[in-house]
Amino acid sequence: MSRILIVEDEKKIARFLELELEHEGYEVATAEDGRTGLEKALSWKPDLMILDLMLPELSGIEVCRRLRHESDLPIIMLTAKDDVSDKVMGLDMGADDYMTKPFAIEELLARIRVGLKKRRVSESYYPSFTPVITCGDLTLDAGSYTVTCKGTPVLLTKKEFDLLRYLMQHKGQAMTRDSLLTDVWGYDYTGDTNVVDVYIRYLRHKIDEPFGIKTLYTIRAVGYMFNYE
Repeated sequence: MSRILIVEDEKKIARFLELELEHEGYEVATAEDGRTGLEKALSWKPDLMILDLMLPELSGIEVCRRLRHESDLPIIMLTAKDDVSDKVMGLDMGADDYMTKPFAIEELLARIRVGLKKRRVSESYYPSFTPVITCGDLTLDAGSYTVTCKGTPVLLTKKEFDLLRYLMQHKGQAMTRDSLLTDVWGYDYTGDTNVVDVYIRYLRHKIDEPFGIKTLYTIRAVGYMFNYE
């Protein structure tokens, strides 16, 4: 039975979500403020968190930021404002997905299934997971969610970090765009694969170009490969 933590200060919404998720067969815990939510996330070890953006004690953004130093727990962020900047900030701080209130419970349930699938995929693809990976001058520490190159910190968003980690774990292997979408983004994707190209460009701009190295190779008609001696 998957565990889901709801961090929401609006009691009616929290109770509604709790009942719906329990009806779907999930084990559910709740918290009414950000500080309690963070403590429960670290102690109760849920499989997924539903996190409101506006919370007392600690904001959803701050909870997300602090949690990412300790865990890669899937996070769906809820926001009452349909503001692109809030959504972008939440995703950059480590949220995996977001929904704007009001929302249809059916859509939230679908996004929960995607988030849980992503977690299972991640666990299956990192069976012998090593927290620290070092390739040449590049070091990735999954425990602290940090990357350094030639001793200098490299600031990455969560998705950039996840993509780099996956490629480094598969050093020297050509990975297709479809496999990257399925294994890093956590869902089956049959449409435009341009999102992978965009994130590879982001990583090259933050790592290869400023440090004068080459780690991300384009494999024509296939996808990408990480290699750095």
